[in-house]
Amino acid sequence: MLHAAQFVAVFCCTVFAGAALYINLVEHPARMDCDTKTAVTVWAPSYKRATMMQAPLAILSFSAGVSAWLLDGGIMWVIGAVLIGLVVPFTFLVIMPTNHQLLIPGRDLASGETRALLEKWGKLHAVRTVLGLLASGIYVIELLKA
Repeated sequence: MLHAAQFVAVFCCTVFAGAALYINLVEHPARMDCDTKTAVTVWAPSYKRATMMQAPLAILSFSAGVSAWLLDGGIMWVIGAVLIGLVVPFTFLVIMPTNHQLLIPGRDLASGETRALLEKWGKLHAVRTVLGLLASGIYVIELLKA
């Protein structure tokens, strides 16, 4: 049971971190190279689709990491779990207000304010990426120790 929990924790976390890193290094910079109206128009469906992928991955990785810890996997499993788990409240409390502002009906999609919100969103999303990468690193190191 311990090995199954560790596998799920590592798999879900590394997939999450890889997707988050791709968003920060490739997808968001590419859309920011476009005019603001195009960038925000592309951001909206991308954000919705990424949410459907990344939220379950973070929650599963957190749950599996806690399970690995409870199954005597060691304290580092719960530390990794907490790090990946933090992306959920961070998203709701810190990123969602920016998301909601970007999605306001009637927003001037070409405005400087919209551009600034997209830039802010990229920086905030980078926090999720760092949390995912840190948790992945901890999980992989622990897995290699076993």
